[in-house]
Amino acid sequence: MSALLILFVCLALGILCRRYAKLPDGIVPGINWFVLNIALPALVLALVPRVRIDAHLWFPVFAMFLTFFGAWALFTTLGRTLGWSRARIGCLTLVCGLGNTSFMGYPMMEALHGKEGLAIAVIADQLGCFPLLAAGGIVVASLYSGRSASPALVARRLLTFPAFLSLIAGVVVGAAGGWPESVDRVLMQLGSTLTPLALFSVGLQFKLHLHRDQLGALVAGLGWKLLLAPVIGLAVGMAAGVTGLTLIVGVLQAAMAPMISAAILADQYDLEPRLANTVLGAGILLSLATIPLGNLLLTHIL
Repeated sequence: MSALLILFVCLALGILCRRYAKLPDGIVPGINWFVLNIALPALVLALVPRVRIDAHLWFPVFAMFLTFFGAWALFTTLGRTLGWSRARIGCLTLVCGLGNTSFMGYPMMEALHGKEGLAIAVIADQLGCFPLLAAGGIVVASLYSGRSASPALVARRLLTFPAFLSLIAGVVVGAAGGWPESVDRVLMQLGSTLTPLALFSVGLQFKLHLHRDQLGALVAGLGWKLLLAPVIGLAVGMAAGVTGLTLIVGVLQAAMAPMISAAILADQYDLEPRLANTVLGAGILLSLATIPLGNLLLTHIL
């Protein structure tokens, strides 16, 4: 309970500071830089060598691909039926196909399932959601905004991302027997800063501006992201014989709130940024209830 409480406290502090405090210029980019380039790589380096090889570890990664490509297919179909603009289809594909599996997923999985759950969450994020953002996200943004996506740009984003390089290094270290205790301790201490800083940053960026013309798209988007995608993922996982914590974490990561970076990408490519921020804010707010509730249901029925 205390682990979940810190998530709410850090998020609330961010929202309150954004509303009432006089913040220094560049605080959000500064926090995000530290989280993405120091805390997250350190956490990945600490956790990946501890991951127990499981024949079902494909599932958390598959759940991320299912969520993204399922969103693309669903919103393309809905868009044609309802007469949505290409910008709206691209916007919903990005923000409801990519989940906040690191900034919110890591701390929530650690709070609910400890270091073992967090290690599985890292696999889902680094082998699933991040490559999808770096490759699929750029392709979708370019396609629906009328721009071109350079293969070199996609490859560079993927191969120079610090946490992805840390994932590769962690696999090598794990195969070699793991880190010395002193190194492991330093990495975990650095990685432990991710939870408060990430949630504080999410709070600083929280926006919720609901407009009547967005309501249908909002319901469709969050209906897929928070409910339909994880339910389909659960059905596929159970049919394939996936069990235990691997199944639970994979489903919960698929059910995570929309990704902040995806909303930023939608803004950069002018894909209905107002809708992107509305879906992002509402998704974060709702997921604070739906993730713990979903975890309770999963642990009860599985």
